Amino acid sequence: MNDVEWRVTPGLTGYLDAVATMEHRAAAIRQGDAPELIWLVEHPPLYTAGTSADPAELLDARLPVFTTGRGGRYTYHGPGQRVIYVLIDLDRRGRDIRRFVAALEDWMIATLARLNLTAYRVAGRVGVWTGPADDPAKIAAIGVRIRRWVTLHGAAINVDPDLRNFGGIVPCGIDDARVTSLAATNRLRSLTIVDRAIRDGLPDFLLAVTKTAPAKSLEERDYLV
Repeated sequence: MNDVEWRVTPGLTGYLDAVATMEHRAAAIRQGDAPELIWLVEHPPLYTAGTSADPAELLDARLPVFTTGRGGRYTYHGPGQRVIYVLIDLDRRGRDIRRFVAALEDWMIATLARLNLTAYRVAGRVGVWTGPADDPAKIAAIGVRIRRWVTLHGAAINVDPDLRNFGGIVPCGIDDARVTSLAATNRLRSLTIVDRAIRDGLPDFLLAVTKTAPAKSLEERDYLV
């Protein structure tokens, strides 16, 4: 962890500013001029369209819409949602993209477990889910990009966002499931508490992605899981 910068930005961070910061930092990481970064932010209310976004899934453009380089489709960001941008060097830690994405999922699931909420994967569906198996609700999204083996974007946990804003899109292309939040499930609204749980799980995440693996032929790819 000593080689990784942990940064929490208070207030609301503009989306384009965040993307520009990530792009600059990723290039610096690739050149060896900056350490890896875990960056926690909140955004003002907005929608982002990933590389697989279907325009028909933007149901109501009630908020600004940004086209972004992460994998996946439409999602919502806004106050009360903790966004975790993960910029690490897989060239140094091990070129295994699937392992990275699985470790990111596990980190979010472990974070929610620390907050007394059981979360899990759902086969064939994106994101991290909670609630009964026959009626799962999405509580966290994961969308990443890999550029020259440096990761960008990351994950978002719904702490206490305005869930009504998810009604303007088909979230991540899934039209037959609910979206929920920590506030709605166990009344937790504190970003400070959530941030502590995220940080507590960081060592395990870094350990999970830091292994020697055969190099892939793929140099850049988008994912949403």
